[in-house]
Amino acid sequence: MKDINKDKATLCVHAGAESKNPAYGVNTPVYTSSAFGYLDTPETPYPRYFNTPNQQVIVNKLCALEKGEAGLLFGSGMAAISTVMLSLLKAGDHVVLQNDLYGGTYHFIEYELEKFGIQYTFVSQADTANFEAALRPNTKLVYIETPSNPLLKVTDIKAVAQWAISKNIVSVIDNTFASPINQNPISLGIDVVIHSGTKYLGGHSDLSFGVVITTAALKENIYRSAINLGGNVNAATCGLIERSLKTLALRVQKQNENAQAVASFLQQHAQVRAVYYPGLESHAGHALASQQMSGFGGMLSFEPMLSGLEETEAFMRKLRLITPAVSLGGVETLICSPARTSHSKMTAEARRTAGVKDELLRVSIGIESAEDLIEDLAQALEKMKTHKVISQAAL
Repeated sequence: MKDINKDKATLCVHAGAESKNPAYGVNTPVYTSSAFGYLDTPETPYPRYFNTPNQQVIVNKLCALEKGEAGLLFGSGMAAISTVMLSLLKAGDHVVLQNDLYGGTYHFIEYELEKFGIQYTFVSQADTANFEAALRPNTKLVYIETPSNPLLKVTDIKAVAQWAISKNIVSVIDNTFASPINQNPISLGIDVVIHSGTKYLGGHSDLSFGVVITTAALKENIYRSAINLGGNVNAATCGLIERSLKTLALRVQKQNENAQAVASFLQQHAQVRAVYYPGLESHAGHALASQQMSGFGGMLSFEPMLSGLEETEAFMRKLRLITPAVSLGGVETLICSPARTSHSKMTAEARRTAGVKDELLRVSIGIESAEDLIEDLAQALEKMKTHKVISQAAL
């Protein structure tokens, strides 16, 4: 299917579909080979070369959704992030990054880049002028993430992209939280889009993979390092990824609706100190998100009126439906403490600087009934209120 102007729901089902199907099945055959013939073929498929039929079907589908030219499929989101960084940067180069990032990305930057002689600067994403202030003669790349993990901060994608173009810098974005259903950064001028496909693209909490979508020229640059680093995906996993992508638009639409309802409930609750969700008018990035997103996503975070990790974990134990678990983007609603999970590899000081408090809870909203999710949060908040009253009385 070459018509990329179709609705995204249609692209999720049909784009990239394998046409050479000897049994005329509606699903792409899973080619379970690691060995392919090479005589009389223009290109020999090989899993580590990222060019097997099952890998390519997924890349083609995501290129249609993200409006990109080419891409690569990796074994995890971090494999995608690290390969992009190490392929586009070399010793002596400098990269500018927003400081509100997924903890795994932050850890990779701090732990790995100096080994390769690559310099970096973290800046606040609140103003594009901060990126300009961090510019050096050797700056080669700018990296953003929006909405960010875990505080849902919104970065002006178009402004950063235009700045990068004017400085001849490659721009890279982690688009995981938004998904290609809610946000298409390439249309706003970004060069490279990365997804941790483990989250929304897989959508069922049972797959691990990452995706890079970009231009044909940049894909070739990334590919040259990718085949050396070997972060590919096997055919069986590819079959499950393609299956999952067919329902991506439906899942994300429901998650958008549920997250808006849950965020609105939490915002007016007396036992909640703060709510971070770009769909709320009170959110600092709401106006910008309204411009660059078609939906506000299924991720939110909030700070209940609690104190410290012990009380936040006590609150999570009182939930009946929402599951305390790592990761996000699945059909079930999950909750976690970023200080203990996604951002645990950051120092306590770095977390404080980033605004990740011990009381902060991140929620990945699923496709359940919004009313049931709200009821579960309400009963847990009420129990914690009673618990705190009893605890104080005991003192």
